Amino acid sequence: MASAGGGDGRKRATVTFDTGAAFFRQRLVFSLLSQRPCRITNIRATEDEPGLKDHEVSFLRLLDKITNGTHLDINHTGTTVRFRPGILCGGKLNHDCGSSRAVGYFIEGLLPILPFGKKPLTLWLKGVTNHDDDPSPDVLRSVLPGMFRLFGVEAGLELKVVKRGMPPNGGGEVMLRCEPVRSLKPVRLVDQGRIKRIRGVAYTTRVSPQTANRIVDSARGLLNKLLPDVYIYTDHYTGQESGRSPGFGLCLVAESTTGVLCTGEYVAKKGELPEDVGQRAVELLFEEISRGGCVDTQHQATCLALMVACPEDVSKVRVGKLSAFAIQHLRDLRAFFGVKFKIKADPETKTTLLSCMGIGYKNVNKKIG
Repeated sequence: MASAGGGDGRKRATVTFDTGAAFFRQRLVFSLLSQRPCRITNIRATEDEPGLKDHEVSFLRLLDKITNGTHLDINHTGTTVRFRPGILCGGKLNHDCGSSRAVGYFIEGLLPILPFGKKPLTLWLKGVTNHDDDPSPDVLRSVLPGMFRLFGVEAGLELKVVKRGMPPNGGGEVMLRCEPVRSLKPVRLVDQGRIKRIRGVAYTTRVSPQTANRIVDSARGLLNKLLPDVYIYTDHYTGQESGRSPGFGLCLVAESTTGVLCTGEYVAKKGELPEDVGQRAVELLFEEISRGGCVDTQHQATCLALMVACPEDVSKVRVGKLSAFAIQHLRDLRAFFGVKFKIKADPETKTTLLSCMGIGYKNVNKKIG
């Protein structure tokens, strides 16, 4: 059985990766969860600008803020990082994420450790809120609270967009809150169900409010051909809440009869029309639905990590096509925790069933009472 504050000498052996900055966040977070030191080398060692990027340094600083006793050692070129994990404390904290990556980059990285703090964690993250490279707060707040409740985090996960910040200059702010638990619950997510409704939000900053209406009309024109229960609301930000850059986008969430959620989101690029954004977001949603499974592509990795931290019982999940990110998650979970997943293809539904035995992780740092 594993715990947040214990482990034998073998479990505390350093895990070394020589593949550079790839999958940087998850390896640091798994180091914290397993309490095993981590060493990452060859970080862009052969590039013209070697070493850590700004957003990676910022993520290290964020981990340092929310933990106590964490030790970081970065060599003078930034190509090697030694990480000795401390204890996740929680508390109320502010962090500037910069503008090179969206706040979703930081939130997604923290997800596997959020339920295991000493006390509730409340984070105010400032920067870019919506970017094509990272999951947006709109997608995360639609899917994650329900997922966390399935795993036994009864208070769920709270995400709130305080200010909307579009690229390139950001200026947004997101509030993230999670209550700690002593342990998770095993899950069984195998019934996909059928799509029964679609909800969405068309958001705009520093552009005409009519832009959001044009996005909604474009999306509904395609969605209503398939089902009638479609509602997309508009979210127009003005003044100080609208960040420093103009922009707009659309986030869509489809819910099945069994509660499965699929997401599709598109952020406008320079020169694109609102109608193009609506059409592209719908196409991305349809692609996600066509893959099948009970967890959408963007949240596969988080689900797999939480399954490993479950009690010593079998958890099972059905997914569509495994993403490269999720596949690497499976490898890293094996490296840190020694957990192997049983993977079985289902030819009838063209999906994949994954199951594993949890390690029985106990959050011994959580205050009782």
